[in-house]
Amino acid sequence: MATQSTIEWTESTWNPVTGCTKISAGCLHCYAERMAKRLRAMGQQRYRNGFKVTLQTEALEEPYKWKKPRIVFVNSMSDLFHEEIPLEFIQDVFGVMSKNRRHTFQVLTKRSERLRELAPLLEWSENIWMGVTIENNDYVDRADDLRAINAAIKFLSLEPLLGPASDLEFDGIDWVIVGGESGPGARPMKEKWVLDIKKKCENEHNIPFFFKQWGGVNRKKTGRTLQGRTWDNYPKVVREKLLLV
Repeated sequence: MATQSTIEWTESTWNPVTGCTKISAGCLHCYAERMAKRLRAMGQQRYRNGFKVTLQTEALEEPYKWKKPRIVFVNSMSDLFHEEIPLEFIQDVFGVMSKNRRHTFQVLTKRSERLRELAPLLEWSENIWMGVTIENNDYVDRADDLRAINAAIKFLSLEPLLGPASDLEFDGIDWVIVGGESGPGARPMKEKWVLDIKKKCENEHNIPFFFKQWGGVNRKKTGRTLQGRTWDNYPKVVREKLLLV
């Protein structure tokens, strides 16, 4: 079932797949892996395989049961474009999202090359937002793959931001989220990295900027204010549809 989320930029999560494998620097302290192990220890059936990639076929029916429109982060506990997930199942997930247009679905991947490869084979309804994670300058090419697809809203999640992203191009991007790493072993994020991104979003490209958190071992203590305030900007389509402003 969908779970109400504490993730600041969404409302709930939906996991038709659970489990993943590490692919880049941001995966080192994966919160989803820690959570999956905890849920397995608690006897949760969907996490019987721990963090091994597992298709949760019964979850495909869940969005049809949600009556009130909501913003949904898809696969917070996995990556929908993981190489172990068959194309046919990804198509099934996109079909469900396309048939439930009262909801806004946010899909996020680090596997942008596979996203670009499969995108022509998927149903891109206007309520499906597609994003890629970029941790620093080493991964800015993921934005190029994102720009090549037909999603109505294309967004970047610069979280955990582990270094400057000065080489990142923002053309064709509709929304940017920035956040520091949190939890055990969290690596620090410098304010300059954040402000450089914010400046490009606001002054050069007119892109809504969302600051999620500073992170750290205790993210509640470090908070999520930047320059004395919070930054919770969304693309216009969501502000109008869900009255977020």
